[in-house]
Amino acid sequence: MSADLTAGAGPARPVSERIAEFRRIVGDGLWRQNMVFTQMLALCPLLAVTGTATNGLGMGIATTAVLLFANVAVALVRDWVSPSVRIPVFIVIIATLVTLVDMSLNAWLHDLYKVLGLFIALIVCNCGILGRAEAFASRRPVSDAAIDGLAMGAGFTLALVALGATRELLGSGTLFASASLLLGEPFAFMELTVIPEYRGFLLMILPPGGFLAIGFLMALQRVWSARQARRTVPAGLGTDRGRA
Repeated sequence: MSADLTAGAGPARPVSERIAEFRRIVGDGLWRQNMVFTQMLALCPLLAVTGTATNGLGMGIATTAVLLFANVAVALVRDWVSPSVRIPVFIVIIATLVTLVDMSLNAWLHDLYKVLGLFIALIVCNCGILGRAEAFASRRPVSDAAIDGLAMGAGFTLALVALGATRELLGSGTLFASASLLLGEPFAFMELTVIPEYRGFLLMILPPGGFLAIGFLMALQRVWSARQARRTVPAGLGTDRGRA
């Protein structure tokens, strides 16, 4: 086995180092390596199902479940899978999990299942999930793989909800419309009418509006990241560069 595949098999690291590593993994998943805003992956379902924030939340939860369990499963079997067949094995694992999620939504959240439709099954084609299995879960311990799957899924869900909320707010003046119908009665508190008697801006609900909204959100993410990076530059470094 290569050194990458056996990473983490050595002596246990101090608790402080483990906590710092978990924080880094969570930060990467939520922001620094966000599947949508940074890596620009899974844009097809992102643009297709985010007409409302509710749809985005439902799709994000389903994708997070697949990411989490796929990472854990890959980390568990990585020592028994030959490198020559690892990709087909990973795809089979992901396809199995997607099928289970698809059947579960059909059984318990049928209204949401009808809204999301084919895009639930197409989670298996999400290159972000296979990418995390190959680049991270197959090289790290189960605990790290689980945290990474959860963080990447949460980051993807955040992007879906942000895009859906933007389009829904500008398109119809509401937030999380029909949440009680699609997600269940416990989510009824999320239904908000932000702009009463708003006639709506139809373009934002249609596919072109999705492209416009994701472009602006990506731009905001990059501006924010650039500002954060400048704040972390040691004092005086910028001045020295300017003088040079």
